[in-house]
Amino acid sequence: MTSTTSLLVLGGTGQTGQHFVRLALAAGHRARVLARTPSKLTTVHGDLEVVQGSLDDLDLDALLDGIDAVAMMVGDAAAQRSRRVNTAFVRSLVPAMRRSGTRRLLYQAGGLSAAPGTKLAPALRVVRSTIARSYIGQHEDNEAVMQYLDSEARDVEWMVHRAGIGSDGPSKGELHRSSSSISIGTFVDCATDNLSILSDPSAVHTCDGSTYRQS
Repeated sequence: MTSTTSLLVLGGTGQTGQHFVRLALAAGHRARVLARTPSKLTTVHGDLEVVQGSLDDLDLDALLDGIDAVAMMVGDAAAQRSRRVNTAFVRSLVPAMRRSGTRRLLYQAGGLSAAPGTKLAPALRVVRSTIARSYIGQHEDNEAVMQYLDSEARDVEWMVHRAGIGSDGPSKGELHRSSSSISIGTFVDCATDNLSILSDPSAVHTCDGSTYRQS
């Protein structure tokens, strides 16, 4: 990204998204946030534009007008139990990005979603099938998004952060991209890493997790 980038943030009223919007604005970027309920967004800033709407009812071409990069941090575990909500949306988003000339896309998946062509570590597979089994539809939706991006959208500068999001609270340190390890991060740390990944050319076409480095 350039020093000042126009970002479209999907999921900007969520727990990670709120931090992401604040951090992006503080870094000098402009942000357009799609929000079903705009009052949930607590940030007020001159470079913030809030558009009321939802993923299933919007004009993507208008939403992407003047946008350099998209950050998508969206999940609906209840809806994703029965249908691949995010996959259907991304399949519409990518062609709209091509039409508008929007080049870069950050997609936040979960740490229990396997990257294309890989398997989760045995310990993560156990967690996914037991403690996190109610989110299986969400994991499968994330995996379908990654598969689509990897096989049909290589012309777009996409990157996926398979974040191990745990809880709110103060920063526990700096997360770093990792293809082999995933740490349970706070919302603010995951948001910070999302913004870093979006600016990192080496992250293009990767589906990495993130981890805190040991001091």
